[in-house]
Amino acid sequence: MTAHHRLPGPAGGADRGPWLVTGAGGMLARDVLAELTRAGIGTVAARRSALDVTDPVAVRAFITSRRPSVVVNCAAWTAVDDAEDREADALAVNGTAVRLLARACRDAGAVLLHLSTDYVFAGDATRPYREDDPTGPRTAYGRTKLVGERAVLDTLPDTGYVVRTAWLYGAGGGSFVRTLLRLERERDTLDVVDDQRGQPTWTVDLAHTLVALGRAALSGAAPPGVYHGTSAGEATWHALGREVFRLIGADPARVRPTTSDAYARPAPRPAYSVLGHDRWHTAGIAPMRDWRSALAAALPGIAHRATGEAHTDREESPSVCDRCP
Repeated sequence: MTAHHRLPGPAGGADRGPWLVTGAGGMLARDVLAELTRAGIGTVAARRSALDVTDPVAVRAFITSRRPSVVVNCAAWTAVDDAEDREADALAVNGTAVRLLARACRDAGAVLLHLSTDYVFAGDATRPYREDDPTGPRTAYGRTKLVGERAVLDTLPDTGYVVRTAWLYGAGGGSFVRTLLRLERERDTLDVVDDQRGQPTWTVDLAHTLVALGRAALSGAAPPGVYHGTSAGEATWHALGREVFRLIGADPARVRPTTSDAYARPAPRPAYSVLGHDRWHTAGIAPMRDWRSALAAALPGIAHRATGEAHTDREESPSVCDRCP
């Protein structure tokens, strides 16, 4: 499908049915659902308890009965370290299940927006990765996510969209930003790695961009394929920590730099996973704003939400050295 073709449906590809969001209990999915509600688009929220994405019969039946116009696949195995010992389990969710969703979307005539990751790259570049750069995952997690990407692109060459993202944070789940807010209250100083570079990305901004992409896909304005959904700019985890402290009125000097060698992880973290955003212009969609301005807008809501919740701060690219003095 070229950028000038339209999907079949009323109003030349207008929103024809509800949007189905899988993994609906997750941090990003919650913001996607909120953005869809604000846009006046009907939704079907599929939590894990409602839809087992690894069950082929359940997937086909669920999509056939709901008849979505767009499926946003936020369901994923995201435990990076655990995947090293349980690659088959991770592959079932990140690879096999994605192929099931893609086939069901093909048969139902639905657009599929699939979330992927910077871990499909080797993580040793010296300039931002382009959407068409060669992949080369160095972890089990990255390998399983790449299988999912290929399933979408192979099964849905005209209506499949892969959106790679990274370093997510938001109010609706655990993240490194929430960890920083907690540790600022608990510790005098923090040692945070300064040799990994990426793009802190607010889930609210990504959700807005995903909805824009889905609508552009339905109208035929967005070419199918791979997009990079991260904030503009780049930072290290240490720089992110200092900026969080600065924004909440704490002394940034309390966040001290350290290296990845300060502690070992089962899965290696990419040293450089900055993603380029050139492809958004082909869809007529502006790339996301700079990570610093997004963080400043996000922090009040995240801090308020975190204060009232006993939440597990789980960040799959951990950056605080627990063993450092």
